[in-house]
Amino acid sequence: MQVYVVPPDPDWANRYLAEAAVLRVALGAGEFEVHHIGSTAVPGIHAKPIIDLLLEVGSLNWLDDRTARLTDLGYEALGECGIPGRRYFRKSDEQGNRTHQVHAFETGSPGSRRHLAFRDYLRNHPEVAAEYSLLKQRLAAKCEHQIETYMDGKDPFIKRHERLALKWAEECRPPAFSIPKEFK
Repeated sequence: MQVYVVPPDPDWANRYLAEAAVLRVALGAGEFEVHHIGSTAVPGIHAKPIIDLLLEVGSLNWLDDRTARLTDLGYEALGECGIPGRRYFRKSDEQGNRTHQVHAFETGSPGSRRHLAFRDYLRNHPEVAAEYSLLKQRLAAKCEHQIETYMDGKDPFIKRHERLALKWAEECRPPAFSIPKEFK
């Protein structure tokens, strides 16, 4: 996968809203929420132009029973894809360029809380978001389109700020929000 980090696009929010509506119809009745996550969900920062969606579901078994509905929409189902307790789906356009990714977790799970806390932390700490944006631009420029190199370069920043984000979220939203034990 080639790595392209582009300037912020105000249309990313609309692309999320459109895809979230499609997912809601396809999945039908059930307890689930769709959230915009990832860099395209943080105003003003550079990002790969891929819309990341977090699907919080009451049960992964419920979602597993509806996998065909997502594949009918053009998503490729990749199971946990290296993260226990997650279901990962990706969608590409006719040219093979990734357009959307769905990260599905059970509601309130550590993975779900981590994604939402990191997004909200960046939205509420513009200086950290700007630092992340610059890091991503530098990595994309020097990684020679090697996604692993790009991801490895972001990893220390993300891990450090995820810990801070989870602590911040717990302080902002007690008592319903708590830091997952693996991030303490």
